[in-house]
Amino acid sequence: MSRLFSSATMGQIALNNRIIIPPMCQYSAHDGLPTAWHNSHYMNLALSGAALVIIEASAIVPEGRITYKDLGLWNDEQAAAMKQMLTDIRQYSDTRLGIQIAHAGRKASCDLPWLGGKSLGITDTHGWQTVAPSPIAFGNNHAPKELSADDINEIKQQFIAAAKRAEQAGFDVIEIHAAHGYLLHEFLSPISNQRQDEYGGSFENRSRLLVNVFHEVREAINPNIAVGVRISATDWLENGWDVPESIELCEQLEELGCDYIHVSSGGLSPEQQIPLSPNYQVPLAQAIHEHSMMPVIAVGLITEPLQAEAIIATHQADFVAIGRGILFDPRWPWRAASELNEQIDVAPQYLRSAPHQFKNLFK
Repeated sequence: MSRLFSSATMGQIALNNRIIIPPMCQYSAHDGLPTAWHNSHYMNLALSGAALVIIEASAIVPEGRITYKDLGLWNDEQAAAMKQMLTDIRQYSDTRLGIQIAHAGRKASCDLPWLGGKSLGITDTHGWQTVAPSPIAFGNNHAPKELSADDINEIKQQFIAAAKRAEQAGFDVIEIHAAHGYLLHEFLSPISNQRQDEYGGSFENRSRLLVNVFHEVREAINPNIAVGVRISATDWLENGWDVPESIELCEQLEELGCDYIHVSSGGLSPEQQIPLSPNYQVPLAQAIHEHSMMPVIAVGLITEPLQAEAIIATHQADFVAIGRGILFDPRWPWRAASELNEQIDVAPQYLRSAPHQFKNLFK
């Protein structure tokens, strides 16, 4: 039997295979609200055969958006719209649904990627003042404002409030975004965090905000909902956040009841040197997996079914996340099932789509 198509759990959430669709921003919201694009996009992904779809980074406050078109969970109207979207999807799919809650920090206030993605200042249309642990800009972006201790406490409360809205909306999984150079990652890394107070300096201080956010979110949310964290395991820079610190962080999160860790990398500095190749981030996931009992998701240039199968079969990770590859091939799990001689659940409307030689592919 294929390991990729074996069942597994994340906390109390049962998953019927090990294929996950990670958060991928669509930059198509209106005042943080999902639009027809999101309804269509996520319905399509929920019909892919993946066990879990994690909806894109949703900002906990307006100024925490990457762009002015990001999804949000800073008000009840957004939570209600998300709930309706999930209700619609669940009429046709039993795929589990998660959401990533986020604050973009110094990488916020940018134009849409297909319009160049440049940093927008407070005098630019759609721009605003960004915030960060320290007043250090990301590359040539506009300089952020340093957060005060009171500001930091308020952001922690905003993460908790967004998580509660995610629960109200009916999500199975809540993922706290602490990767890719956004705010919580900015606190972790000594490159972006040069504070001299309780939130800067030592590993304990730099990890304090994320650990506190996770702990209080976990305490505030129904235990039947899985709560996990996405991290960048390394900054790919000398003297930056690294794998040993990631392992130590994950051990702390596990003790606090973290249901999974989603292992990515980079995004903290334009000077990063990433050795891109298939599976390039899998060793990072494996290093954490070897020091933890909680489920680990591997992600990054995992594109082929046999490649994904090997990651699970050799215990490098518990799950694989297929991102860009599933945008290109939205039925990737169907292809994986056919190549691995497995069966997969599909919506009955699609049963006729299997070629005759694959007539036993669908359950």
